[in-house]
Amino acid sequence: MSGTLFIVSAASGTGKTSLVKALLEKCANLFVSTSHTTRTIRAGEIDGVHYHFTAKEQFVDMIGKGEFLEHAEVFGNYYGTALSTVENTLRQDQDIILEIDWQGAQQVRHLYPNAVSIFIMPPSRDALRERLQNRGQDSEEIITQRLNGAIADMSHFIEFDFVVINDDFIIALDELHSIVEASRLRQSVQIIRHGERIQSLLSS
Repeated sequence: MSGTLFIVSAASGTGKTSLVKALLEKCANLFVSTSHTTRTIRAGEIDGVHYHFTAKEQFVDMIGKGEFLEHAEVFGNYYGTALSTVENTLRQDQDIILEIDWQGAQQVRHLYPNAVSIFIMPPSRDALRERLQNRGQDSEEIITQRLNGAIADMSHFIEFDFVVINDDFIIALDELHSIVEASRLRQSVQIIRHGERIQSLLSS
């Protein structure tokens, strides 16, 4: 498989989804995997675009059949990435992004040790709380719960290859873009994608 697998994780409310969406517009041959989830669909979301909204019984059945590359339970809901989606994309020499939490990232790195992992952090706790409140989707109790969970999540940044601070959106986006482009130039990737050209240059 010659495609590159990128893992992007962040605490809730950090702006990960907006950054990844903007990154896809800047990078050719880069796609995001649509995860499965058992949580309720929110206003403005589209099944199959934002998530594959899946009944809990079906999700558990998929786990039993080994159909997920990774899966985790977050705030009482299941989230997971279909193994077939990732494998098919990488085989087609296409790069794919997984937007997953740190638990899922651990599972993926075990199976794909060459995956490039990126953790996005907010500039401060106050900024994170403000972003969670501005969503207008959760009660103050839920916001506090998510903030406490975010603090615990952020402690896992040390497990990732790269860390991006999302203080200024444009700067954070440029940093993400740089990581993707640099990763595509790694020796191991270039040998796969341009092996014949490299060999012809070295042949006597």
